[in-house]
Amino acid sequence: MSSIAPHTPSPIPWREVFVIAGPTVATMTSYTIMTFVDKYLVSLLGPEPIYVGAQGNGGLVAWVAISIIQGTLVIINTYVSQHLGAGTPRQGPPYVWNGLWLALAYWAAILLPLSFLIPSILHLARIDPEQARLGGAYGQILLWGAPLTLATRVFSQFFFGMHRAGVVMVAGVVANVLNVVASYALMFGKFGLPALGMVGSALGTVLATAVELAIPAAVFLGDKFHKTYGTRFGWRPSWPHMRDIIRLGWPGGAMFGNEMICWSIFMVYLVSHFGRAHATAGWIAHQYMSLSFMPAVGLSVACTALVGKYQGMGRSDLAAQRAWMCIRAALAYMGLCGFVFVVFRHALVRLFVPADAEPIEAAHVLELGAQFLIATAAFQLFDAGAMTLSGALRGAGDTVVPGVLTVVAAWVVIVGGGFAAISFAPGLQSLGPWIAAAAYIFTLCIVLFLRFMHGRWKSIRVITPHPATPTV
Repeated sequence: MSSIAPHTPSPIPWREVFVIAGPTVATMTSYTIMTFVDKYLVSLLGPEPIYVGAQGNGGLVAWVAISIIQGTLVIINTYVSQHLGAGTPRQGPPYVWNGLWLALAYWAAILLPLSFLIPSILHLARIDPEQARLGGAYGQILLWGAPLTLATRVFSQFFFGMHRAGVVMVAGVVANVLNVVASYALMFGKFGLPALGMVGSALGTVLATAVELAIPAAVFLGDKFHKTYGTRFGWRPSWPHMRDIIRLGWPGGAMFGNEMICWSIFMVYLVSHFGRAHATAGWIAHQYMSLSFMPAVGLSVACTALVGKYQGMGRSDLAAQRAWMCIRAALAYMGLCGFVFVVFRHALVRLFVPADAEPIEAAHVLELGAQFLIATAAFQLFDAGAMTLSGALRGAGDTVVPGVLTVVAAWVVIVGGGFAAISFAPGLQSLGPWIAAAAYIFTLCIVLFLRFMHGRWKSIRVITPHPATPTV
């Protein structure tokens, strides 16, 4: 994939957007397909509507903790892209190395101890005991493999920021294929392997992540990139670079982590405590929601890289232009997804309901899932706007105010609104919290739109010179 020359505006704006956004969207789509296939395989483990919900609950509790540091490390994209735009791309690799050091420290101090508490956390949520047991085992394995996941994301942010998203795309596609094969074999005991059920799904995901990490790491450390960008230098811990990551990255970590906590309360308690059918239907709808928003997340990541590059060049006008292009593309895609969710809602839910499931319970899951998909369709356009606007602001280094506003809105609208719906409209059951979730997306989109239009992000200066990177 050809690179765009640093500090040179592209003469064809839509081509530039496609060059960075195309592979990024493909990468995020591959992640979604991976989880989609995982949930489909898990649904084949038995006729009871228990396994999809168990996997969803266990995975979500694990990702709450992972998302905090992962959301912080996303800021590496901003530093790398702004240095690219400023014509100092060799200043980018030290952020990768120090991101890796931060990730390792977080895993040892937080994620590893937490892994032993997941079963207890799920039991405290008062969900079905068997779902809690299965989900706990699944989440534990994800946390044990989290160093691979976090390192993969660190390298990904470097290549996104360098406008070399094709490297990440190749790694994602290879990992996707391996995940399907490994998870299938380990879940159902194929190719001479033991049948491990849901645990096999988690192990397959970790194995695929290891391969996904190896590809960008090899490119980053290879002779070509090292000769051009000095990627093997700067591996020693550097407080100035760590401070930069934490200074601008903590709002993103707080925002992502807080959203995951609120969505966990939403999915694990507000929805799942109504019973197995509600939990399963909720996770089915959530999976389709992921299929919609993950490509838009790819556009958001691309928007961060594009805005970062032009802010580094001192061209806020071009940064704004590229941001609106990404927003329009996200609106078109997610608008189409919303249409599909409404028109084909019953067929989409039925895909995850085992054919030999008990008829009455299967019908209940189908009815609930269809209602949840309608609620999901209602906020698709607002979700598209919120994600790409967030990416644009992050690319400019405007992270603190959007992060704080997101935290407040999530607690007030998702959690507060969800409990209010249960208390004041109990007849809606778990549909009430889904309506509150839709209201949260509406609110977030409006808040971020106003922040972006205010324009303060245009005057923010992110990159500052550091002492020369050691060359040994």
